[in-house]
Amino acid sequence: MLRILAALIFSLSLASSLQAQDLQPVLQAHADEIAKPSRSSVPIALDAVVASGLPQVTPFLEAWTDKGIWQRDADGIFFYGRANGGDLTLRDIDTNAETVVTTNGYTELRPNGGVRRVIGTALVQFQLSDPDITRRLSAIDSLARRPDADQLEPLLASIDGETDAALKARKIQLANFLSASFAPDVADRIAAIDSLSRDTSIEARAVLNQILSTRFDVATALPAGNIARTLTPGDDLTIAQAYARLVDADLAPAVIPATIIRDTLAAHIVDGRVGGVPVAQLGTDAARAQAYTALAAAGTVPPLVTEADQRAAVDSHVYYDIYDQDDVAITDAARAALVSVETRVAAARFADLALDALSLASIYFLAAIGLAITFGVMGVINMAHGEFIMMGAYTGYVVQQFVPDYTLSIIVALPLAFAVTFAAGVTMERLVIRHLYHRPLETLLATFGISIALQQLAKNIFGTQARPLTSPGWLDGAWVISDVIQISYIRIAIFVLALLFLGLILLILNRTRLGLEVRAVTQNPGMAASMGIDPDRINMMTFGLGSGIAGIAGVAIGLYAKVTSEMGADYIVQSFMTVVVGGVGNVWGTLAGASMIGFLQKGIEFLNPSNTLAAQTYMVLFIILFIQFRPKGIVAQKGRAAAD
Repeated sequence: MLRILAALIFSLSLASSLQAQDLQPVLQAHADEIAKPSRSSVPIALDAVVASGLPQVTPFLEAWTDKGIWQRDADGIFFYGRANGGDLTLRDIDTNAETVVTTNGYTELRPNGGVRRVIGTALVQFQLSDPDITRRLSAIDSLARRPDADQLEPLLASIDGETDAALKARKIQLANFLSASFAPDVADRIAAIDSLSRDTSIEARAVLNQILSTRFDVATALPAGNIARTLTPGDDLTIAQAYARLVDADLAPAVIPATIIRDTLAAHIVDGRVGGVPVAQLGTDAARAQAYTALAAAGTVPPLVTEADQRAAVDSHVYYDIYDQDDVAITDAARAALVSVETRVAAARFADLALDALSLASIYFLAAIGLAITFGVMGVINMAHGEFIMMGAYTGYVVQQFVPDYTLSIIVALPLAFAVTFAAGVTMERLVIRHLYHRPLETLLATFGISIALQQLAKNIFGTQARPLTSPGWLDGAWVISDVIQISYIRIAIFVLALLFLGLILLILNRTRLGLEVRAVTQNPGMAASMGIDPDRINMMTFGLGSGIAGIAGVAIGLYAKVTSEMGADYIVQSFMTVVVGGVGNVWGTLAGASMIGFLQKGIEFLNPSNTLAAQTYMVLFIILFIQFRPKGIVAQKGRAAAD
């Protein structure tokens, strides 16, 4: 008997436990609120559903929000449902057992937008501690889009248990945002606001600006309250604007327009007169005002508002902006935090501008270093230098047609571009340049003609449309330091490449026999020849080296710029300016010139962002003035270049 009783008690407790694991009974207890929800009734059902703590809550709320819940008309049981024509696939709320029925006898729940927002808020709170990180991320994104005071407590509760470091940091940041706006204790709000003084994100600034939001008001005397500022008519707003604010606040009669005055006078003509003034005399504003004033004195029309009346009304009122936030301590803290943030943002923008300028300087350095070597050693004005950059870029494009791996293709393209442009430079020097030494005008014209010929040859081979030189996937995107400071990985790669070439060129010039001979020919070609150095060979090798470096620069530039037959023309002017400003034939001078031009161009663009052409014009004018005071450049050259 005792064993039978124990078994019965166990069965009942098991049945009760199983029933406690089902969400359907909770839903049935609030079936009316779920089936026909409103913004006022749905919180009752949501509180009960969330309080159950069952794992079925999250998928149910998601389906309810997405209109994926169906109710059986016969008994009111809820299911997950998906309609397909006349068929309806139902899935049990608790067991997930599927059945296929017809849509007859079932009703789809369609909560309106307001109800879905309420459900979404509850869902976000429930998802903040969900084991699935994708659900937690979704909840954080939803919370960031629609912050609410009710979400602060569950967000704070979910922080300690968060296992993902990045997501935990994001939760802490959002908790600071919500605490600054909605924390019930003033001290907590001020502490959260103070923490935002070090956050330069757009979200943080939006939170602070929301706290410091104001509304305009006007009164006969300045009221008690958290006044942001008072406005002075005549300084902060015109008299007409101030009076219009009085009219909007129903504190003064509206100014009657001249057209209304004329229409009113026309409607009150009696025996050829209006207000005692003959119609023939109403040709002036003063006469019309006199007639209208007479009508107003008789009570026929509303009184006329004169400029003196407007001034008197304005002077008798005060105008002010008042904070929407009543607590002075909170707005003071927010204002101080916003000043700190704006100071940090200004510094960050300067740092971002410096990074952009440094990146641009590295591009100009790569484009100009080859020209600096040939110009310094040989004194040759090579107008075809930009076309060697173009040849290097097209070499990279051709390599990628045969090597589909973008990383490997760039590794292959760099030395191949050097080889191709080195050979082209040597050929050009042997066939043309060496016959024109010490004849700068003829050299300029000859190289200019060669540049046109190379552009046309590129058009004949590759066409006129831009060709893609695709960067490897690991160069996609940007290094984001903050919401203000970021730089693309391609620009970083070009900067690193410029540093490598700077080191390589210094190594060649200072640690190799070729470099020694180049420096000797640069400083004194006659003495170098008497010591057994062949200046003709050095000129050929130097021109080839400069052309090869331009080819490598073309591969680097082609990774982010368009690869066309005219791309070299975009850099030839900047290359010559870099060489001239820095100092002819000097590597450090070229580096200094590239840095100066890069920072100068970015600075002018920052001051005049809407007109980049004007920025380039100002830069050229500045360089012309600079050369007037320092004609030999930042780093003056010695030897033949200085003598020339």
